[in-house]
Amino acid sequence: MFGTLGVSLWTLCYLIVLTGFSAYGVHRWLMIYLFLKNRSRAPRPARQFEQLPMVTVQLPIFNERYVAERLLRAVNALDYPRERLEVQVLDDSTDDTRELIEREVAALRAGGLDIQLLQRTDRTGFKAGALENGMRHARGEFIFILDADFLPRADILQRTVHFFTDPQVGMIQTRWGHLNRTYSLLTRVQAMFLDGHLLLEQTARSRSGRFFNFNGTAGLWRRSCIEEAGGWQHDTLTEDLDLSYRAQLAGWKFVFLSDVVTPAELPVDMNGFKSQQHRWTKGSIQTCKKILPRILRSDLPWKIKLEATLHLTSNFSYLLLVCLCVLLQPSTHVSSGWVRLFLFDIPVFLSASVSVAVFYVCAQRELYPRTWMKEILLLPPLIALGIGLSINNARAVLEAIFNHGSAFVRTPKYGIEGNGAAPVLQTQSWRTSRYLPLRSLLPLLELGFAAYFTYFIYRAAADGQYTTLPFLVLFQLGFCYVACSSLAQWLPVRARVVPPVLPV
Repeated sequence: MFGTLGVSLWTLCYLIVLTGFSAYGVHRWLMIYLFLKNRSRAPRPARQFEQLPMVTVQLPIFNERYVAERLLRAVNALDYPRERLEVQVLDDSTDDTRELIEREVAALRAGGLDIQLLQRTDRTGFKAGALENGMRHARGEFIFILDADFLPRADILQRTVHFFTDPQVGMIQTRWGHLNRTYSLLTRVQAMFLDGHLLLEQTARSRSGRFFNFNGTAGLWRRSCIEEAGGWQHDTLTEDLDLSYRAQLAGWKFVFLSDVVTPAELPVDMNGFKSQQHRWTKGSIQTCKKILPRILRSDLPWKIKLEATLHLTSNFSYLLLVCLCVLLQPSTHVSSGWVRLFLFDIPVFLSASVSVAVFYVCAQRELYPRTWMKEILLLPPLIALGIGLSINNARAVLEAIFNHGSAFVRTPKYGIEGNGAAPVLQTQSWRTSRYLPLRSLLPLLELGFAAYFTYFIYRAAADGQYTTLPFLVLFQLGFCYVACSSLAQWLPVRARVVPPVLPV
């Protein structure tokens, strides 16, 4: 009786997890459909400004000694009338970045650029607090926000600001590019991840009338939109997502420009990447808790409510993935043969794996029509990396659910462009940088999951369950790669300051 009860309980839990995966899989198929349906409907400005409006460029910076000068010089090169341009450097740095920026700002001001340096003595509100502080001093009708690792093209304001001739437009988001896409396997896979979101999802949502979000940088805001939506708030780690939904709930329209690209630096170290993913994941669930009830109570059409619900809850899939890892253990004793094939392999394959593959293939084919066949060879590493990140991101989901507080941890930038063999610019070897992320004991748990799946690969092979082997190998390699890449940064390196170890 106990054995039967255990099987029934496992089956129920498995079906709940599978239903969740299927829902997010269907949502991904919807994004593909909406993108293909609307990809030729590129937005156009209603008209051109007769006189260009005043624009304030805000540059939130915190300890960015390797990229701050590069950013300031790129902003100085913007093709926009100097009398209509104001630059704010929102510097919260606590290291020698402060002195470096002071020198560069003084030089740019002497060269005729209207540039302010606003340095706070504390980081209240982190990035959101810095932006809020800058708004008090800004003179621009429109606000252009750039993170420190971004390099705007000279004509970006000329190509974007005219969309604000439509008085209902509150925000314009440009698509991120990648300065160091080919630096390593990690950066190439990250670029594929971001291309899927920044091209397919943002295009699909914006051109079909769904809500989409400001990505935190490389976008312009109408100042009155920010103010009407309640301003920058710092009760979540993703102030950009939070403000985006509040603004659209207030009736503002957003525009996504897939053909206007603002390149940026991708994290080149695994721990930095995991820190970034943790912040994004946790912040999205915090925003979900804060905003989703308002969306569901609103008078919005059901299709917008449904899409917003799936968007804001999408990171729960990492929690489902960890649950699936645990549920795999009893599954080897529950069923085999055709029963297992139809209960486990085919549903997961169709609802998750195929939708993921088609999603990223579409993005690569659209962006790189000549080389997309080569790019999709990275699909197995992409899926494996997503699996390997599941523990890190599931932890972020749980922290958000249970209101566990944490600081806004910046992602280290090293001024790296090009590729690892012959970088165009690499101001600092990242392995000896002072900006390495904090370490934790989480990689040991990831290594345990890798060993766990090694055992199940052996069991599946011994039992002749060959259809499950590709899935099990992806799980094993994903956890192994993420764990080993994280632990590798524990190794001593010359001239490196080793950060403290934090508990899991």
